[in-house]
Amino acid sequence: MSGHGAPLVGANELAAAGEAGVRAVIVAASWHTQIMDGLVDGALRAAADAGIKTPEVIRVPGTFELPVAASRLAHSFDTVIALGVVIRGGTPHFDFVCQGATMGLTDVSVRTGVPVGFGVLTCDTEEQAIARAGLEGSVEDKGYEAMSAGLQTALVLARR
Repeated sequence: MSGHGAPLVGANELAAAGEAGVRAVIVAASWHTQIMDGLVDGALRAAADAGIKTPEVIRVPGTFELPVAASRLAHSFDTVIALGVVIRGGTPHFDFVCQGATMGLTDVSVRTGVPVGFGVLTCDTEEQAIARAGLEGSVEDKGYEAMSAGLQTALVLARR
């Protein structure tokens, strides 16, 4: 399972981000509604655990559109949480979307200095995505993890 070896994030680490007033925004794709709703709910739970009032949620059409939205929003927030899902099909479209989103979000983070919590699922099957979406019965909660990573990184950078 991909979550093996993940760092344990305690309530104290998340609470520190909330106490520091870290401002977060969630940018979420719209494809695969059930999976995306699970990812968004997970990110909102992490924000709540940090004591952050409900962050703004911006929906874009798909995963490929995440970088441009993240780029525009990065200047107004301390972290941008990017959530999406791409499920492999029978054409190279999967590879292009995954590469474009990954490189685009990396560019946003490096160029702006604003951490991007990367919550983009790139799965072979819908079942794999459901298992990572933080839904009832899921084994992982990548939305929660993406928000946690974004908040923790923003906090580390604020201390520098």
